[in-house]
Amino acid sequence: MIIKRDYYLNQLIGKEENKRVKVVTGIKRVGKSYLLNKLFYNYLIESGVNENQIIVLRLDELSNIKYRNPIYLNEYLNSSLVSNKMNYIFIDEIQFVEKIRNPYINDKDSYISFYEVLNELLNKDNVDVYVTGSNSKMLSSDVLTEFRGRGDQIHLMPLSIYELSNFSNLSFDDLYNEYQTYGGLPYVWLIKNEEGKSEYLKKLFNETYLVDVIERNKLTNTNELDQLVNVLASSIGSLTNPTKIENTFKSELKSNYARSSIVKHIEYLKQSFIISEANRFDIKGRKYIGANSKYYFSDVGIRNAKLNFRQQEPTHLMENIIYNQLIMLGYNVDVGVVEINEKVGDAYKRKQLEIDFVISKGDLKLYIQSAYKMDDSLKQKQEKRAFLGIDDSFKKIVIVKDNFKPWYDDNGILILSLKDFLLSLDILK
Repeated sequence: MIIKRDYYLNQLIGKEENKRVKVVTGIKRVGKSYLLNKLFYNYLIESGVNENQIIVLRLDELSNIKYRNPIYLNEYLNSSLVSNKMNYIFIDEIQFVEKIRNPYINDKDSYISFYEVLNELLNKDNVDVYVTGSNSKMLSSDVLTEFRGRGDQIHLMPLSIYELSNFSNLSFDDLYNEYQTYGGLPYVWLIKNEEGKSEYLKKLFNETYLVDVIERNKLTNTNELDQLVNVLASSIGSLTNPTKIENTFKSELKSNYARSSIVKHIEYLKQSFIISEANRFDIKGRKYIGANSKYYFSDVGIRNAKLNFRQQEPTHLMENIIYNQLIMLGYNVDVGVVEINEKVGDAYKRKQLEIDFVISKGDLKLYIQSAYKMDDSLKQKQEKRAFLGIDDSFKKIVIVKDNFKPWYDDNGILILSLKDFLLSLDILK
């Protein structure tokens, strides 16, 4: 089965031959190698590129283990180049390349790594370089930093409902119900039964994702990290901070899990692309508020698997799915805070209201509320209340789970169905 990933394929095509290293990032099993070695490879062949112009090297294979030495890697790549034609180099799991002492220079502080090899290739007019990297030794976020301004990131998210709708025969409602339970990792959608999907996700999280974080950061108290992931998974869509989490461990788990360790471990999970953080932004004051954040999982399926599929709150899962769609579309996403003066009796009191998402990309800025239900006037008033405290002209949108045609209310607020939002990549423009 060919799962098209045209949104990302077009990003690779747009960066073709730009004299920069293209780094495909994302969590394990999200399909980075498939995107590069199958979809982009086929595109190049169909565009008239000969197979001998495409050098594919999978460094996780034992047959290629010698090329983990940067000297041998350099020799192999240069000897494989076709003269007077463009060469496309695909390297999977670039982090396997060792950092060795430079044997050509009498300096104990001089080293050679994959950076030196690929940076030299970038200086050739007939070479275009693409890499992936993701394991406990060096995740793909680290790979990107190695190129110091000469790298472009294509961040691959799990399959979206938009992508799945192009090859699934399910109705939108059935597709969404399946998605909010098992998420969008590609292999999940090739498994036919629910038990198989559940077991795959649980095993993947515990034996791959968590192990990678532990090994990479040389963690010893693995139980604390495991419990931290449970706490974060249980609180998606809710404001929290390391101090609150520390207090939770003290009061409920009788653990002295220090705040400083929690901060570091959250950062490790973010670097691994398991979770993302949305910071609070004061809309009127135009500044960030550092007290609380929201954390979302890059895939709701692995989030559910970590909790053994016990906590299936549709409101929070919907918010996580909307967040991931916004990230996929390339938006910067924050949590909005609006301060209003509200009359209570004879006096006015200051109140802080929350807007689920403040998003921006270039000059575009939007405010979005996620509303699972908005079926009565009181609920409508609650969802729109924060918008009325904003005095700028940027578009304001409420995304509702129910299916209906988009419409604007008397205040110019767009009411949009979740179906329309998830099935169109251009609806926010």
